[in-house]
Amino acid sequence: MQGISEFLLFTFYFLLFTFHMLPTDLLSYRHNGEEIIPKRLSIDDRNLTIATEIITCYEDTVGNTQGLLERKLSDLEGDTPDYRMKRGLAYILKSSFSTFEVVSPLEPPMLRAKVFAVAAKSSPSRESTQITLGKVADELSRELEKEILPSQVRDGLYADLNENKILTNFDAPTPESLLHRYNLSQVQGVFYKASQLIINAHRNVPGQYKLLFRYLKLFQLMSYIEGDADHGFTITIDGPTSLFHPSTRYGLAIAKLIPALLHVTKWSLASTLQTRDFYTKARKTGRFTLNSECGLVTHYSPGKPYDSMLEESFANKWKSAKTEWVLEREVDLIPIPGSVMIPDFRLVHPDGRTFLLEIVGYWRPEYLQKKFYQVRRSERNDLILAISERLNLDKAGVKLNDVPAKIVWFKDKLLPKSVLAVLV
Repeated sequence: MQGISEFLLFTFYFLLFTFHMLPTDLLSYRHNGEEIIPKRLSIDDRNLTIATEIITCYEDTVGNTQGLLERKLSDLEGDTPDYRMKRGLAYILKSSFSTFEVVSPLEPPMLRAKVFAVAAKSSPSRESTQITLGKVADELSRELEKEILPSQVRDGLYADLNENKILTNFDAPTPESLLHRYNLSQVQGVFYKASQLIINAHRNVPGQYKLLFRYLKLFQLMSYIEGDADHGFTITIDGPTSLFHPSTRYGLAIAKLIPALLHVTKWSLASTLQTRDFYTKARKTGRFTLNSECGLVTHYSPGKPYDSMLEESFANKWKSAKTEWVLEREVDLIPIPGSVMIPDFRLVHPDGRTFLLEIVGYWRPEYLQKKFYQVRRSERNDLILAISERLNLDKAGVKLNDVPAKIVWFKDKLLPKSVLAVLV
């Protein structure tokens, strides 16, 4: 576990709460000149009641089919003009809070093959159907060493169709959090057609920057970062419609960044959008702006205190080390042209001396090349690199002879005494 990179750990934690966003046909927005304004719901009694009714539909359908759920939702929707809003709320519940599974004694294709093979030996009739189901049930009971009923065989034949899948689990949100998720999804949908996004992250806690930069990396967004920790950062992101082949997937990646941005205390963004006129289908340019006063609520995790067990172990050992040096977590950012480096720790001495400590324990060649490139470009003389002896630097093409940093080697655990030995 200690050798797992911070990025892989972060990706793992992210996958625990990732979600699907609203499809284009469920987005609602209006135009005010070039400005695009997404529809957002008030957190009032009326909308809370609607959210509660839809949540109740899901709760009452646990253990039953998706087809039954859809019929209930259709009845609830009726012929009211707010059908798109209700469908949007239902879609969020389905994609982010529900688990649908195929429930069948065997994989339906295999079960169908068994039933059809037996049925082929007799003429079609209601009686022969029951005989066939009984024979297959008996055969499966022997094979599986448990009782299989004819009704289970019948129900399992087409259990892999969406309408027959069973809602096995529903992790119900509160009505208020569902409305917040809806509002966030409507805003995210604006970025599906973004050609450029410029984010100004004003002076904030360094850990907030790091979380934001991690999401940039996770979603593989093409970004250029300028600025510093004292004044803030400007992040320019190319959007899907600026690519040679516009990519909806890339637009989704930009949209997924917005909940991460909400963890930053003070920020603003401006986006250029490429849309089509509803009637003429002609391409036109739109604008969208947002800032930290928007009132949107994120559901993304604020991150873990440490990126890996290796870092946590080192920090815990430092607490018992007999030294005047104070260990601080992620409080400095090093600007690098087009990017930024955030060392894992800062070491501070009462006499004013400081050092930055970066732990390098991840082996992928691309990671090592980027990491040491950043170290060289930082041009810092107060940087300490703690490098795992298990890394194959030669294979990654990394040379240490021109790295402007103090080097500390470690095997399985990084010990405070090893770091203290290089502090002068």
